[in-house]
Amino acid sequence: MQIYIVRSGDNLSSIALRFGININSIIQANQIPNPDVLVIGEALVIPTPESSRIHMVQPGETLWSISRRYGTTVETIIQDNRITSPYVIFPGQKLVIGKPIIEVNGYLPQVGPAGQQVARNTSRFLTYLSIFSYHILENGDILPIEAQTAVNIARKEHAAPLMVITNFSGRKFSPELAHAVLSNPAAQENLITNVLYIMGTSGYRGLNIDFEYVYPADRELYNQFLSRVVARLHPQGFLVSTALAPKVNASQSGLLYEAHDYPVHGRLVDFVVLMTYEWGYATGPPWAIAPINEVRRVLDYAVTAIPPKKILMGMPTYGRDWKLPFVKGETIAQTVSPPQAVLRAARYNANIQYNTIYQAPYYYYTDEQGIRHIVWFEDARSVRAKYNLVKEYGLRGVSYWELMSPFPQNWLVLEANFRVRKII
Repeated sequence: MQIYIVRSGDNLSSIALRFGININSIIQANQIPNPDVLVIGEALVIPTPESSRIHMVQPGETLWSISRRYGTTVETIIQDNRITSPYVIFPGQKLVIGKPIIEVNGYLPQVGPAGQQVARNTSRFLTYLSIFSYHILENGDILPIEAQTAVNIARKEHAAPLMVITNFSGRKFSPELAHAVLSNPAAQENLITNVLYIMGTSGYRGLNIDFEYVYPADRELYNQFLSRVVARLHPQGFLVSTALAPKVNASQSGLLYEAHDYPVHGRLVDFVVLMTYEWGYATGPPWAIAPINEVRRVLDYAVTAIPPKKILMGMPTYGRDWKLPFVKGETIAQTVSPPQAVLRAARYNANIQYNTIYQAPYYYYTDEQGIRHIVWFEDARSVRAKYNLVKEYGLRGVSYWELMSPFPQNWLVLEANFRVRKII
C-alpha cells in the first residue's frame, strides 16, 4: 500500500499509469463513487503487491533493537522465524520481518439491520466487536437490547463480542445514575449478576465498562466496583475492560477525568480503551477530531500509569463540518464520514489541505447561502500517523469510535501495517 495525494491535472487513469496498476484497483480500494471526480489534496490508497521484509543481522544487533527498527515486537520476530530458545541470532543471519500483531476493537452503536451489515463488513478486521450499549438502572437492572444477531455475526467472523454497559440516562451520561449504583453494594451485586447472565446466555466474550462523567468524589467507589467486577467475571473466563477519558496527568481536573484512576484500571482490568478523540467536538470550536500532538500527550502519561500492552488507543472514524464564524453556545457541527467529507469538498470545489502538526486533513468552503464552513476529518494519512504511534509506544492496539461511519481507506492502511489478533 502507498498513499498518493491528488494534484492539479490528475485523473484516475494517469494515477493508475504512474503506479502500473489497474484503475479499478484504485476505485475499489478507495470506494470512489464518481471516478471522474477527484479533489486536489485528496489522499488515495494505492494497493501494491505485498512482499516480505528481509533483514540481514548486523554485528551488535539484538532482537530488541531490530524489533524497534521495524516497529514490531521481539515475540513476532521469534514466531515468524521459528527461533528457538535461547533466542540467539548472529551476524549475516536473514530474518523475515512480519507485520506486528495487535488487537483491534470497534464499537457498534446500532444492532438493527444497518448495524448487522456493518458487523458483517468489519468483523474480519477486529479482535473485539463492542456492542454499544446496555443501559444500567439505579437498582442494578439492565435495559435489554436485541443484540443477538450482531453477536452471532461477530462470532462467525471470529471477532469476540463484548458487552458494553454505560451510565446513560436518556441521551447523555448521568453522574447521578453512576453514583446511585456505585454507592450501593446491593445494586452492584445485582448488576454484576445481570451482566453474567446476559453474557453467559448471549455468547459474549467479555465486558466493557464505559462510565463517564462520574463524580470525582466517587473515584474510590468506582475503583471498588471494578474490583468486584473482576473478582466475579475472571473466574468465569470473561474479559473485563474499561473506557477511559484522555488524561494528560494524574491530577487533571474536570468531571470527565477525575474519577478515572489510570493506575487502578491498569492494574485490575485486562485492557483499557483510551478515548483519544473528540478534541473537535460538535458544540466546540473547529479542530481536528484527534490531533496527533494531543493524542501523544495522553499516551505520554498513560504509559507511565498503565502497561502499554493493556492500552487500546482510541481512533475516530469520522469528521465534522462547522459553520463560520463559530459562536459558542450556538454553533453545532455536523458529523460526516471521511467519504462524505471528500464528496462535499468535490461538490464545492474545495482543495483539501493537511495540517502537519495535527496530522489531519481539512478544508474550507462556502455554501449556497454564502456561509463559510470548515471541515476536519480523517484520511489514510491521518490514520497512518496514528498507527505509527501504536508501534512507537508498543501499545496493545486500537479501538474505533465508531463502526457505523464508513471509512474504507482505514482497513487498507490497517492491513498494510498490522496483523490482527483473533482470540476466538
